[in-house]
Amino acid sequence: MAETTYDIVIIGGGPGGYTAAIRAGQYGLKVALIEKEKKLGGTCLNVGCIPTKSLLFDAEVYDHLKNATAHGIEGVGTITLNWKTILDRKNGIITKHVKGLDFLMRKNKVTVIEGYGKLTGPAKDGIHSIAVEAANGEKKVVQAKNVIIATGSDARMLPGVESDANRILTNIEILALPQIPKSMVVIGAGAVGVEFGSIFKSFGSEVTIVEYLPRMVPNEDEDVSKELSRVFRKRGIDTYTGAKVEKVEKTNDGVKVTFTGSDGKQVTKEAETVLVAVGRAPRTANLGLEATKVEVERGFIRVDEWMQTGEPGIFAIGDVVAGLPQLAHVAAMAGTVVAAKVAGKRARPVRRDRIPACTYCEPQIGSVGLTEAQAKAAGHQVKVGKFPFSANSKASIVGSHEGFVKVVADAKHGELLGVHIIGPQATEMIAESVVALELEATIEELMFTIHAHPTLAEAMLDGFGSVENMAINV
Repeated sequence: MAETTYDIVIIGGGPGGYTAAIRAGQYGLKVALIEKEKKLGGTCLNVGCIPTKSLLFDAEVYDHLKNATAHGIEGVGTITLNWKTILDRKNGIITKHVKGLDFLMRKNKVTVIEGYGKLTGPAKDGIHSIAVEAANGEKKVVQAKNVIIATGSDARMLPGVESDANRILTNIEILALPQIPKSMVVIGAGAVGVEFGSIFKSFGSEVTIVEYLPRMVPNEDEDVSKELSRVFRKRGIDTYTGAKVEKVEKTNDGVKVTFTGSDGKQVTKEAETVLVAVGRAPRTANLGLEATKVEVERGFIRVDEWMQTGEPGIFAIGDVVAGLPQLAHVAAMAGTVVAAKVAGKRARPVRRDRIPACTYCEPQIGSVGLTEAQAKAAGHQVKVGKFPFSANSKASIVGSHEGFVKVVADAKHGELLGVHIIGPQATEMIAESVVALELEATIEELMFTIHAHPTLAEAMLDGFGSVENMAINV
C-alpha cells in the first residue's frame, strides 16, 4: 500500500504532463509525475518539435550561406554540410532542456517516478490507485486524489508497413539518420511531412511529397495551401495531392513507393528513404481505462471543457484527447487548466477556435481562428483581406518575399475571426492575432494599433487594413 497520497498524479512527462506538474507545484499541491522513459520531455522535446526545429534552423542558415554573395559576403568558399555536427548540436539542445526539466521538477517539489503507470480502477473513498512498473520489473502503487492522463501519441504507420533505421522512417528514425539521403519520398503533407520535406530539400535531397487529401497542409486555409504548393514547386519539391499510396517496398538501394494520382494514373517513385507522416495515434491502450468510466472514442479520450473524463477525479490532456489538435502548446495549456481547476484557482477552458497552429517549413505558416471556408460555413457574413510580403519593406531586407497575411473578419460587426500567414517568421507573428482573438478585437481597433516600422509584423497592420481595402503599402 502506498504511503503517500498525492493531490495529483500525472501519467506522462511530455509538454502536457510536465507543465501540469510545474503549475500544480506552484499552487502548492503535492504532485507526482510518472514517466516510463529515462528522460522527461516526451515526443516533443526528444524526437519531435525541438530537434526538428533545430534542423530547420540549420537548414535556414545553410540556405542563407548559399546566397551570401547577394549580401556582399564574399570569400565564403565551398560550403559543405557536416551532418554529424548538425546532429550533435540537435542532441545538445535536447540534453540541455531535459536537464532544465529535471531542475524544474526539483524546484517545484514534484516527485518523478520512473516506470509505466496504469489505472487500477475507479477511486475508492475518493482515492485513485495507479500501478507503476519500472523497467527492471519492480512494482509499486501510487495513490492520488486526482489523476491526469498525459501519455501522448505515436506515429501512425500505413497498413502492412513497418519502420526501420535507414529506409522506412517515422519522426523518430529520421532524426538519427547516419547521413543525408540523396532522395526521399514523404507520405503526408501535414506539418511533419512538409517540415521534413523542407529540411532535406535545403540540405540537397531530391524530395517528393505525396498527400491523400486534395491539398497540401489540408488543415490550413485553402489560399495558404495553394501558396505553399506554388513555393514548394518553385523550390524543386515534387508534390502530389489527391494521391493514394498503394505499396511501399524495399529495394536493393532504398525504397519504392507506388501510388495512384488524382488523375487515376499509377505513379512509382524510387528513393533512398521514405518518411511516413500520416498522423499520430493516441497512447491509450493498456492504461486500465476499461476498468473506469473513462469514455474512449477511436482510441481518444472524451473530456468536458475542463479536461474531466467520465470518471470523477481523472483528467486527460494532450494528444490523447478527442477533438483537440495534437500540438504541444495545447497539451501544455490544458495541463495548466487542470492544475488550476484542482487547486481551486481561477481558470479558463481551452477554446478550439483560439489555438494557433504553426508549421516551420520554408516558407513558414502560422494560423489561428476560422478559415474563410469555416467562417462562411458557420453563417458569418465574411470580409477577407490579404496583404503580400512582397510589399513589406522588412521582407525585402531579409530577402523573403513569398507569402501573405490573410485576415478573415465578420462583415456585420467587424470582429476578427481568423488570421492565416504564410511567409517569413509567420510562426512568431501569429501570436499577435491570438491575443486579438482572445480580446475579441475588431478590424477597426486593429487598424489603429501602431506597429513598428520597418518590421515583418507591420504586414499585420496592412493585413487588417486590407479587409477594408485600405492597406497602405499596396
